[in-house]
Amino acid sequence: QVQLVESGGGLVQAGGSLRLSCAASGRYAMGWFRQAPGKEREFVAAISRSGGRIGYADSVKGRFTISRDNAKNTLYLQMNSLEPEDTAVYYCAAANYYGGTDSNNYDYWGQGTQVTVSS
Repeated sequence: QVQLVESGGGLVQAGGSLRLSCAASGRYAMGWFRQAPGKEREFVAAISRSGGRIGYADSVKGRFTISRDNAKNTLYLQMNSLEPEDTAVYYCAAANYYGGTDSNNYDYWGQGTQVTVSS
């Protein structure tokens, strides 16, 4: 069974940075999604199994960086210049093929980690 465990969330002031990690039980195409209170889950970033293909939501482009360490089966999301609008529970997700922006393409999900950005 695929296991995904996120870590690295927390409380940060606007303009600050956080790095999220997601430890996976295998090597998969991966993605980050987030869900704010009262809102639908939304795509943040995706990366292929090799790391050669990457995509970002327009709202985070230039501020967030997705990366992976395949030797450790670990996915990362470096978040810089954080804004209060980035406050959400962040989820990592895994797929057998590059999943892109559509959450339906991902078969496995982590439990989520809370990110709170204060103004």
